[in-house]
Amino acid sequence: MILTHPACLRHDPGAGHPECPQRLQAVLRALAAAEFEGVARVDSSAVDRALVDRVHSGIEFAQIFAHAPHAEHLLLDADTVLHPGPDSLDAALHAAGAVVDAVDAVLDGRARRAFCAVRPPGHHATPSRAMGFCIFNNVALGAKRALDRGLERIAVLDFDVHHGNGTQDCFADDARVCFASSHQWPLYPGTGALHETGVGNVFNAHLPAGSGTREFRAVWTDRLLPAVDAFRPQLLLVSAGFDAHRLDPLGGLDLETADYAWLSAEIVALAERHAQGRVVSSLEGGYSLTALAEASTVHCRELFAR
Repeated sequence: MILTHPACLRHDPGAGHPECPQRLQAVLRALAAAEFEGVARVDSSAVDRALVDRVHSGIEFAQIFAHAPHAEHLLLDADTVLHPGPDSLDAALHAAGAVVDAVDAVLDGRARRAFCAVRPPGHHATPSRAMGFCIFNNVALGAKRALDRGLERIAVLDFDVHHGNGTQDCFADDARVCFASSHQWPLYPGTGALHETGVGNVFNAHLPAGSGTREFRAVWTDRLLPAVDAFRPQLLLVSAGFDAHRLDPLGGLDLETADYAWLSAEIVALAERHAQGRVVSSLEGGYSLTALAEASTVHCRELFAR
């Protein structure tokens, strides 16, 4: 199942902003290929405000709902923008809603795996603030939905070039959620140190600038995948950021498209062992349109191959 919504294309942070609508257009064009014709397409609903309030309890989020801009751009931080009118808020609500809808679909048996082709991304949004291009934490909201539905072990795997600080903050004290992240170190947002272990449920792995296939596959093979395997998750959620690709203008890593195919296949294998095959993946970063198209294609090829 592929979930998206037209609202996600209408969020416009402004001229020259890297988190632009063309990113999602590139992904959607790639997923229009003949090989994905048999995959169901669904327009997402908007996430329920009550669920947002439970994950994002900070006053800033109440202000976002109360003061969505009508006449001018509203800066939530130096990089995170709501543009005039309702479109940015609508996009954020439908991006998060896609992950929640996807969780419902896989738990109800209507799909085994799902990819949420959405923007804005989410993994930097913390319980108290929007940041780093992210308004709501899409994957965290999906995880909360799964917990509400009675799951006891959920894993979030994040391979974006930037650490998913928001997701870690949401669940660092919740042993029901395992968070595993590889990320360039040092790099924005400066979190994800090795000593950040939560209650034994947080696993971070560093990739120095210039790291490529060998280093990336090693940290997942030696550290992160075994940690998730030992956790025996009932559902796998993926923060699918493709900005560790060698073509990406914001990252400093040297991954190839084939590395995303490899890790995606490993994630599916984990899901088959422990989670009845259930994987929900959501687009995070990635700012080379070429790399986005290539990487999202191989990622979804592995998700929907079986």
